[in-house]
Amino acid sequence: MIDTKKRTLIITGAASGIGAAIARRCAGPETNLMLHTGKNAEALTAVAQDCTSKGAKVTTAIGDLADPAIPAQLVSQARNSFGQIDQIVSNAGKASKTPFGQFSHDDLMRDFAMMPGAFAGLVTAALPDLEASPWGRVVAISSFVAHVHGKAGTSFPTTSAAKAAIEALVDALALQLAPTGTTVNSVVPGFTRKQGGGHLAVSTDTLSAAMNATPTGRLTEPDDIAATVAFLLSHEAAQITGATLHVDGGLTLG
Repeated sequence: MIDTKKRTLIITGAASGIGAAIARRCAGPETNLMLHTGKNAEALTAVAQDCTSKGAKVTTAIGDLADPAIPAQLVSQARNSFGQIDQIVSNAGKASKTPFGQFSHDDLMRDFAMMPGAFAGLVTAALPDLEASPWGRVVAISSFVAHVHGKAGTSFPTTSAAKAAIEALVDALALQLAPTGTTVNSVVPGFTRKQGGGHLAVSTDTLSAAMNATPTGRLTEPDDIAATVAFLLSHEAAQITGATLHVDGGLTLG
């Protein structure tokens, strides 16, 4: 029998920044967590310990999501550990500023493999679980770079394309899963402060420019995103699907 009061949640890129903030916010006795990182094992262990202290049951995994076998392995490990997968947060990604003329075909394909490819791999492997779950939720973390280009002196060609592809996949999956009650949404962070060992893709000067370009006058914090994701994962958000929520302090207004 499926437990309608508990959930199993997979979070990729959970060792730092947004992923770690989501894990900590969602942790509790009602939640089983599968936490993933590409390589930051020490930081992931610390996040897992924090989540365990809040009453969550936690399993962890390390793997390069550009490898098409890894998403299915994460799903299999979560299923073996907890029996049922209810929710997925596809957060892991990278930011590349390499311009046209310098990035290679392999660079572009790697970004697509580790972002929209990994998203597709995760949900495909977990599809029977999501369709059967009474609390099915999928959230993909996109980026403002899929919507605005060159603000505060930034441009991320391959990342922009990969994140835009994720949003298109979200819409298609939302339509497919809507009759089952599972919702699928994307959250679009603005310029976000990196925490806990996260990779910093832009300079300090660029971050200052980013604050000036953001109408609220501040960077987005990882917990700003985590709060939004936690709501989308909740029972209260059952009628929100196929949405793209911008959590960016107004960055994409103009």
